[in-house]
Amino acid sequence: MEEKNSTRVHMFLLLGFPALPDLHVLFSIVFLLTYILTVLENVVIVALIKTNCELYKPMSFFLGHLSFIEVWYVSVTIPKLLANFITEDRSISFVGCMTQLFFFSSFMCTECVLLSAMAYDRYVAICQPLRYPVMMTYQMCVYLVVVSWFSGFTVSLIKISFISELNFCGPHVIIHFFCDVSPVLNLACTDTSLAEMVDFVLALFILL
Repeated sequence: MEEKNSTRVHMFLLLGFPALPDLHVLFSIVFLLTYILTVLENVVIVALIKTNCELYKPMSFFLGHLSFIEVWYVSVTIPKLLANFITEDRSISFVGCMTQLFFFSSFMCTECVLLSAMAYDRYVAICQPLRYPVMMTYQMCVYLVVVSWFSGFTVSLIKISFISELNFCGPHVIIHFFCDVSPVLNLACTDTSLAEMVDFVLALFILL
């Protein structure tokens, strides 16, 4: 890729919703209410599962972790978006962008693997109901959850390590309201083929 500027970028600008500046107040209210409701409902789900003995089942155990992930999943992006609306300062540092990208990708990958674990739980319950209590023990559930978290964060760490090594030398405007893989790669002024290949392969690994 042709080099666009010799100066390395240390700050990005999150473009957000530039075409609708007059609706930023409305967007702020809508996103804030959505964020609060999302966090509250998932916290309630986790609390119910923790306090209700009748919900001490494998699927409830997985749902509790899924709700926990959802809380952090939205917390990685929405607060920064709201801050951009309120302060009208859309800048984000390179480190901040990579950090946001890392955690967003980590929670997304973890959620995908956890959904696979939940699908396996339903498969055993339907196809092998007599063996279900033996196969889906508490230890097995913990193992599947640990694998989900470990694989999600490991895959994300590998992905971000390749992306962060690229040179970003302008323009430094991210056409998105948070740091995502594709918009960030579009800003690189060096060859991104390796980073894109790693991202593709790791995505296949998570999905399969």
